[in-house]
Amino acid sequence: MEHPYRWMIVVAGGLMGCIAIGTMFSLAVFLEPMATQTGWSRTGISAAMTVNFLVMAIGNLGWGVISDRHGARLVVTCGSGLLGLALVLASRAESLSAFQWTYGVFVGLSASAFFAPMMALTTAWFERQRALAVSLVSVGMGMAPLTVSPFARWLLTTTDWRTAMLTIGLLAWVLLLPATRLVRQPPAAVHAAARPPGAGAQPSAWQVLGTPQFVVLALTFFMCCAAHAGPIFHMVSYAIACGIGPMAAVSIYSVEGLAGLGGRVLFGLLADRLGVKRVLVSGLLVQALAIAAYLAVGRLGEFYALALIFGAAYGGVMPLYSVLAREYFGQAVLGTVLGAAMMLSSLGMALGPLAGGWVFDRFASYAWLFIGSAGVGLAAVAVALAFPPLPPRRNALA
Repeated sequence: MEHPYRWMIVVAGGLMGCIAIGTMFSLAVFLEPMATQTGWSRTGISAAMTVNFLVMAIGNLGWGVISDRHGARLVVTCGSGLLGLALVLASRAESLSAFQWTYGVFVGLSASAFFAPMMALTTAWFERQRALAVSLVSVGMGMAPLTVSPFARWLLTTTDWRTAMLTIGLLAWVLLLPATRLVRQPPAAVHAAARPPGAGAQPSAWQVLGTPQFVVLALTFFMCCAAHAGPIFHMVSYAIACGIGPMAAVSIYSVEGLAGLGGRVLFGLLADRLGVKRVLVSGLLVQALAIAAYLAVGRLGEFYALALIFGAAYGGVMPLYSVLAREYFGQAVLGTVLGAAMMLSSLGMALGPLAGGWVFDRFASYAWLFIGSAGVGLAAVAVALAFPPLPPRRNALA
């Protein structure tokens, strides 16, 4: 019953996510040359990334609603066009405030157009291997720091930051706009097979957002991201404070990122075999324990070993929220559900680095960051254990 084209949806989703997220996070590579060439403050330039996260929180919900009503292709096409335009305009900005608007607002808005719509569309194409498919789309997004950022760094060795950013904007158009043509709704037969037998009228999106299932899902997602965001962001600084050399400390961050890619595939395979809720709860527990274990490490080998576990755990659980949302709420309102859940998760991601910086400034130590993050991680496990049972009509599909 499953159409072979479904894997093309996975490829398209991974590619678009990689480029969209990669262009946004490449700002870290542009930071030093921009500050040097323009005289803008690093704080002012970095503020564009904070704006990115805040705009993404709102954009996730808005794009999710539009994708439910008009389909994913329209949303990702608009996002692709806006992303290239935002980078082109940002490369021409003559003032810091103009850059913050073009890069912070427009890049954040466009980057949020890909995750919820493509995750929802992927779940519509898959009945079997759904968790693996969603995880593979997420792998593409996880590849962003390993592809776009190095490319931006290479461009900056040969030209100025404006030309480099303009080049990336034009390349985004070249790669993304053709990829959007690959985005299709599933055939009627596949879509019909995805509907629960005997299902009546679907509740509206706004009714779904008030259910206990959504509240638990969104709260777990928020706590999960709030727990790991701080340790991820401050890991290099923490390792240096523990006596690790700067270059080696950066390599710990890289090991975590690579482990996250493997974790996405591993957790996807396990979720298809063992059930998504069981794997999600187990992954959240491993994440919380790994965060706490960082308090006991001090040597490079220990950091590497723990980075493999922590990276696999936080990378592996992230795609599973989309699969669980599909099981709870069906397909009709999934874009809205994922957009709303990601809105809260983005706020959690923004909270972690800020809290970590405050803790270090207040106590001159990262210990309380890891203690607090581990506590939030355990709270995420407790909330996840409270997931209500699936509705009887969905249990029929399990």
